[in-house]
Amino acid sequence: MLTVTAPVTESDRLTGLRLSTILVCFLMNMLDGMDVMVISYTAPAIAKDWKIPPTALGLVFSVGLLGMAVGAMFLAAQADRIGRRRMILISAGLMGGCVLATVYASSVPELVLARFVSGLGIGSMLATTATLAAEYAPARTKDFWVSFVMSGYPVGAVLSGMVAARVIPEYGWQAMFATAGVATLVTLPVIYFFLGESPPNPPRGGVAAASPERLLAEKRAKATPPLGGVGGLLVAVPVATTLLLWTVLFLSFATLYFLTMWIPKLAANAGLPLNLAIYAGTVFNLGAFFGIITQGYLSARLGLQRVICGFLVATALLMVGFGFVTGSSLVLVLFGLIGFGVQGGFVGMYSLAAKLYPTRIRATGVGWAVGAGRIGAVVGPMVGGLLISAGWSMPAAFIAFAVPALAAGVITVLINVKGE
Repeated sequence: MLTVTAPVTESDRLTGLRLSTILVCFLMNMLDGMDVMVISYTAPAIAKDWKIPPTALGLVFSVGLLGMAVGAMFLAAQADRIGRRRMILISAGLMGGCVLATVYASSVPELVLARFVSGLGIGSMLATTATLAAEYAPARTKDFWVSFVMSGYPVGAVLSGMVAARVIPEYGWQAMFATAGVATLVTLPVIYFFLGESPPNPPRGGVAAASPERLLAEKRAKATPPLGGVGGLLVAVPVATTLLLWTVLFLSFATLYFLTMWIPKLAANAGLPLNLAIYAGTVFNLGAFFGIITQGYLSARLGLQRVICGFLVATALLMVGFGFVTGSSLVLVLFGLIGFGVQGGFVGMYSLAAKLYPTRIRATGVGWAVGAGRIGAVVGPMVGGLLISAGWSMPAAFIAFAVPALAAGVITVLINVKGE
């Protein structure tokens, strides 16, 4: 049988600049994962050292997540004005500088301030790298490369856990913040020399070649008044489309962060020995890495929205099945599969967000979408804590959070994406 393949166009070639930009974005998301998780790994040591109650640490966690939401919504949006590369440099500086400064924190208010400001950089970094990766990736495999870039986050979370296990017992919690901060700051020259910048209006066949529908959307966007911030989103894309995107990310983040914050506790309560419960978060993030890569591969072949829906619906079913494996080591396997599904599904939303918005407001669109998701990241763990405090069993809590995962999957296929 004769197989006819479409010719490879300039927009499909993985040039040196494209590859270096994608790899730098992957590296920055690895450091993002490290800078987010460093507070989780150091929290027990800080609580013991300062003799502070869990409620104080809860405030630190929440403020960090709030900083990420604000950074994604407001700081990342400035990338549409000053450029993606410059915003990534600013974000890396904020992340690295504030994480390093945490070494000198001596009170809860100082720790809260450091986590909020570092959260600004972390939230902005995630949104901006997703935007730049979408603009530099080859047209045919764009969904895969965006997912690859975002998979750096769980890789960084896993590696930082391995580093923390060695550094904190021997050198103290301050050494872990110093390690994470310096690791981030030394990438500034790498960003400057190896990261590309996207032009404001990529030409056909250029960095981010578009379909005829996308070119029409760009033309309409140029014809509209030069609105900034969220107002520009409401002009360039139907309001209902943007609201559906925000809803999906809110629900996905709420489910993800319920799992992320509660997994060690959930694993122990499910009957795992303490030594195995400690590895539950690592297994979850390893599953996430493979899920994100698999989602990107399948999306390039089967369609992004269809694959996202499948991943999130499968996650909901796995969460419902949690009650059938409690009390055995199969809980670890289930945590890995849930990490595979939930992170694979929600990371695909970064690609979807990048498809929805024209170049001139793409960073704003992705940033506000991620910011809406970050609000869910604050709400999810809080609701989970309320359910558990009210006497809900672990299987019941999992079933409760299977509902937003299922809803997110269904709503995804309702989002009307025209263009790429």
